[in-house]
This record gives sequence, C-alpha cells and structure tokens, in this order.
Amino acid sequence: MPDLLLELRSEEIPARLQRKAAGDLKKLVTDALVEAGLSYEGAREYWTPRRLTLDIRGLTARSADVREEKKGPRTDANEKAIEGFLRGAGLSSISEAQVQSDPKKGDFYIAVISKPGRAAEEIISDVMPGIIRDFPWPKPMRWGAASAQPGSLRWVRPLQSIVCTFGTEHEETAVIPFAIDGIVASNVTYGHRFHAPGAITVKRFDDYVANLEKAKVILDADRRKDIILHDARDIAFASGLELVEDEGLLEEVSGLVEWPQVLMGSFEEDYLSIPSDIIRLTIKTNQKCFVTRPVGGDTLSNKFILVSNIQASDGGKEIVHGNGKVVRARLSDALHFWKRDQGSLPDLETLEASARKFDLDLKKPLDQRMAKLDALNVTFHAKLGTQGARVERIRALAAKLAMQIGADYKLVDRAAVLAKADLRTEAVGEFPELQGLMGRRYAALQGEDASVAAAIEDHWKPMGPNDRVPEDKVAITVALADKLDTLAGFWAIDEKPTGSKDPFALRRAALGVIRILLERKVRIPLLTPVVSHMARIDSDLGAETADASRALDLLSFFHDRLKVYLRDQGARYDLIDSVLTPETDDLLMVARRVEALTAFITSEDGKNLLAGTKRATQLLAAEEKKGTVVADGVSDALLKLDAEKELYAAITKASAEASAAVAKEDFRSAMEALSKLRAPVDRFFEDVLVNDEDAAIRANRLALLRLIREATGTVADFSKISG
Repeated sequence: MPDLLLELRSEEIPARLQRKAAGDLKKLVTDALVEAGLSYEGAREYWTPRRLTLDIRGLTARSADVREEKKGPRTDANEKAIEGFLRGAGLSSISEAQVQSDPKKGDFYIAVISKPGRAAEEIISDVMPGIIRDFPWPKPMRWGAASAQPGSLRWVRPLQSIVCTFGTEHEETAVIPFAIDGIVASNVTYGHRFHAPGAITVKRFDDYVANLEKAKVILDADRRKDIILHDARDIAFASGLELVEDEGLLEEVSGLVEWPQVLMGSFEEDYLSIPSDIIRLTIKTNQKCFVTRPVGGDTLSNKFILVSNIQASDGGKEIVHGNGKVVRARLSDALHFWKRDQGSLPDLETLEASARKFDLDLKKPLDQRMAKLDALNVTFHAKLGTQGARVERIRALAAKLAMQIGADYKLVDRAAVLAKADLRTEAVGEFPELQGLMGRRYAALQGEDASVAAAIEDHWKPMGPNDRVPEDKVAITVALADKLDTLAGFWAIDEKPTGSKDPFALRRAALGVIRILLERKVRIPLLTPVVSHMARIDSDLGAETADASRALDLLSFFHDRLKVYLRDQGARYDLIDSVLTPETDDLLMVARRVEALTAFITSEDGKNLLAGTKRATQLLAAEEKKGTVVADGVSDALLKLDAEKELYAAITKASAEASAAVAKEDFRSAMEALSKLRAPVDRFFEDVLVNDEDAAIRANRLALLRLIREATGTVADFSKISG
C-alpha cells in the first residue's frame, strides 16, 4: 500500500507552537482523508524550527465506490416536495428516480446515488490547499506582494516550500501536484540553512530523513531533546558538575535548533551571591541556557550550558563568548535588583500612613515595599479595588481562620500583611514567576519568623494539581484566606468562569482550597466565612447587603471541583453525590464519608444492604406518592411477625450506634453498625407482606421502612447509589 510524505517548510516557527502545530497537521490531514473514504495503517508527525512533516503509512490507493439509496416523497406528493427531493438527491428530473411500493404507505420515490471511488492522489490534491490555507495558527501573518490581495495565504511565518510525495515502498513515488499562492508541491526540500542550504530531492520518508541528516537537520524532536540532554549531562560531568535539568527549557531549546551543538560557558563567581533562582531564571529567560551545580550540591556553579544551531569551525569559542557577554550583562542587572531590594526606598515619608494602617516597620525593606504597594493604590481588579484593600481583606479573613486552624494569630497577621509585598520588588518586577519566593528570601534577610517567611512563599500554593500544598499552619491559614478572598471577590462581582474560559484562574483557586483542606486534614465549614467575606467586599465596594444565594452558588462551585478531585482519586461519582447536599460545606467530612462508603459498599454486606435499602425506599416512595397513610412512628403492638419485630429491634440499635459514630466522625464504625441490618432486612422482605389488608398494620410496616431510610440516611442517601 502507498505511503504519503508531506513537508511544509517555512521560516522559523516559534518553539512553543511546533508540537501542537504538528499534531494539528496530522489530525487535519488524516481526518480529511478518512472522510473522503481512504484508510491508513499509521501516521506520525515531526517538527523542527523550520518544518512540519507528516509520514502516513499504508494509505489506500483509492476510495471505494459508494452506492446509496435516498428515500423520497410519495408519488402523489405535491410539486414542492418533489422539487426538494430532486435537489437533495442531485437529480435533474423525476424520471431519474425509481419507484418503490410499500403495502402500508403506498408508492414512493427513491434515488439511487452512485459515487465512483477516487484515486488517493486526487483526494490529497483536493484537500491539502484548504488545510494549509485554514491552518489554525494563533497569529498567522501575510507576506510578499500577494499579501495585498484579499484571501492571500496566511502562515505563522512565510511558507517557503511544500513536499508531497506518494507511492509504495518498492515503486517509484509520484509528486502530488497542488499549489497555493504560487507555492507548488514538489519532491524538493532544503537542509540546514547555514551548513547545507542546497536543494535535496526526496522520494519517500526514509530517504527524506537520511538526506536531511546528511544536510545537518535532525527531524525527530524527541531525538534532538535526547541529544541535548545527554550531551549537556556529559559536558557538565566532565567539569565535575551536574546539569540542573529543566524539561520545559529542554522542550523549548529542541525547538530552536535543527542540528544541536552543546557548549559550556561561564560567568564570574561574584554573581553567585545572587539567589540561585534568580540566576537560573535570568540565564533561562534571556539566553535559553541551562545552569549547573556541583555534584550533589544545592548551590549553583558559575558554568552554564548553551545549545547552538551551528557547528562552528572554532569549536564554538565565539558562540560561547557572545552568550557569556549577554549572560554577564543580565546577571549584572539581576545583582542590581537583588541589592536594590534590600535597601531603603527614597520616599519613606510618603509611606507613613500606609505603615500605620498595616502596622509596618519602615526600617525594614520588605515592610517598605508593602507600604509602597498600598500608597501607590496599585489596582488588583477594576471592580475589586486596590492591592492594599485586598491585603486588608485577606488579613481580616486570615484572623478569623487562624483560630479554627490552630495557627498563631500574630504570625498569621504578619504573614498576611507581608504576603504581597514582594510585588513591589525589582526582582519580581523583572521575573514575576518569583513572586512569593523572593518575598520569603527578603523576609528571612530582615529577621522574620521562619513560619512567616515560609507563608509568604507558600500562600500562593498549590498553583496546580501537581504543585505542593502548604504544611505550616501559618502558611495554610494565609493560603486559604488568599484563595477564598479571590473566589468570594469574583463571585461578588459576578465574574465567574464560563465554559472553558477562566481568565482569573478561579478553578485553580478552588482546587487549591480543596487540596489544602483534604490533604492537610483541615476542618473549616466554608459557608460562614464566605458569606461574611462577601458582605465585607460589598461594603468595601459600597454595594448593598450581600445576596446569600451567591455564597451558595460559590459553594456549588466548590462541590463541582470537589467531585472532579475525588473522581481523580478514584472515588465513584454516585457515592460522592450520595453524601453531598447543597448546604454541605465541610469538604473534609465529605471526603471521609466517601472513603468509608466506598469500602462499605464494595463489601458483600454493603451490596446486600444497598439492595434491601433501595427496595425499602422505592416501595415507601411509591406508597407516599399514592397518598397511602404512613404511621408517625412504629407501634410495638402492631408488630405481628417475628421478622418485623427483629427488624425493628435491629434498626433501633443500629441507628443509635450509627448516629453516635457519625457524631464522633467515625464513619467506618457507622457503616459497621448499619451492616448489621443486612440479615433482618433480607428476612423482612422474605417473610412480611408490607401492604397488609389491615390499614393500621400496613401504615406501621411502612413506618418501619421509613426507619430503614432514616437509619442509612445518617451516612448517605442510598437512593443515589447505583447498583
């Protein structure tokens, strides 16, 4: 079966777009071919900084003939119906249709539509121009004289050539001819733009890859990554160092080079006085270089690893020299930021009011930055006021949470006040991703308590599903206050996530709250602090009294995120639903109930009790719907059979034990108590007719079923559990 080779070569494609673009190309092409009636055995995409390539193996040479029958109206239908049928079937007159008879429906028209198969070459030639023209680049550009014309080709960078060959492994391949904006598909590509810019004629994928490699182009991005990683490790090891690995940087750098050459540069050791995080980010952000450290060490060395796209004749000396100059210049800037942030601001007299508001000490550099953040009235959000106002709210909320969490109030207050201060430091201004981390360093330098310093960094965490969760109680308190303030604030102004849009990362904030509560086993009923905090936000904004329904809506949002989190942990959706009510705001207890219920419901006793309970609740619900009288309570005198007497005694005992266990939050013991109902419930349904002829006995037995529902309801709503 034939194979298809496609290459789209252009000027430099941004590294961040390459992997996705190659995947998009694969999907668009294979989907179009399948829709046209072709099939294939396998497809793989490749990318370099200057080309997207697709290798499709085992493509059918021709689409199958298609015959379909399109049913039309009855033969006595009106003229409009017949005209519509002809248009839809592609017939020029009704004489081209056939008539079929149905004993019940009478005679009606059918159109027999035959579509002959098409050669794969023809299909590919038809679909490719549209795929290229409509390719989903985020910011495509136009170029050259043709760009002045409406509908001219748009591509991420100027498209330079197209390769499109088709053929079997052992036969001569053919070029599939199509053109777009004057670029004609061919079997000619070009190698490395410096080392081997000449034309390369290719036939099929294997010789294409081999010829590119001869021309200093490694097509496979994963292979380029592997070369860079291992060469970087080796060159570091040779100097008695180890590479500080960075998967994101490795992915980016592999997208910047077609012929990776790994080299080592250096900078003056004086710059090692800068915190390692600043050095790493400076070198990574400005020069896309890796840093190194002594083997097994925590601090960095003054050697860095760079990746060039050129195999230089001087062994890379000039490339290393040029990169070193830039690295040293950027580190000089970073050292300046680091020192400036530890010094005093020039306008301290203007910060005194802010210092009094937040109990700040203007002799301390980080306190000065917090005062400056407030004094400048830096906006947090147009509808939610300034950063200073937000810090006041976080401070107040953290004070309320501290008691429930058992955190030191004074340390919580200090951490809440300084948590955002590093936003006004020059280091964070240059590298926003260092927020929190720089605050922790500056806090330590000015002698803050270790818990306060840790909380300044950790109050941002967790930043995602894989990020670590704060451990210290001070950090936990401030992190919860920060995230709850964010969520309550945006709910108060009705800026909630919609569909896939979440510009303020509110889903991440809610997941952060959930992870802190569950993973650090924190008990906080959320509704009360959320309601009171929304009221404060409304007051700050000059709004009227808060609408409590917004707090319930936010609680529902927490429930949705909790379901996602617990399902990712392996919990069943129906078990989560069975313990959640719209007012449930103790999320840790939800998780504990689900955990205990999961263990119980998968046991033999649990399965049988679930079946019996469902039978009881369904029968009771049906009778209640019909208006059948159900006694207010169970009367001993009306219990006639041993099975119902036994069940009543068992329910009375199990219900008391389960309730006591739930009160102690011992859900496993509650489940064990309920499991004792299994045998008496089974016997009851075997021996007892609930709908007795005597209305009083029937009402009494229905009351007994209600007790089953109430007893199991102490831990979950069994009616929501499947099975």
